[in-house]
Amino acid sequence: MKRSLFVTTLGALLALGTVGSALADDMANTSPAAMSQVKSEQPGADTWITTKVKFELMTTKGIPSTDISVTTTNGVVILVGVVDTKAQVMKSVAVTKAIEGVHRVDASALTSRN
Repeated sequence: MKRSLFVTTLGALLALGTVGSALADDMANTSPAAMSQVKSEQPGADTWITTKVKFELMTTKGIPSTDISVTTTNGVVILVGVVDTKAQVMKSVAVTKAIEGVHRVDASALTSRN
């Protein structure tokens, strides 16, 4: 029941924002550092996406979510951190890409120890 309420609340937040796919396409070559300086055109939707990504990473077995920082700007999700394996990096990216509203995932700053 808590998860259902959480998902419903997140859905409402997403409804408040608009999805700017053209803007996300324009930002496709922007570095993670530069993205953190860009002002979002859809702050409500970006907040929802970040929250949903963090929740999904936290509830996905085998992903050390506390080692991953998540930020979203205009539907572009940036994952930053160091995890144990390349498989965890790939799984984190796959989980993130599956979330509604995510235009692109930048995991260039998410690395593995092995």
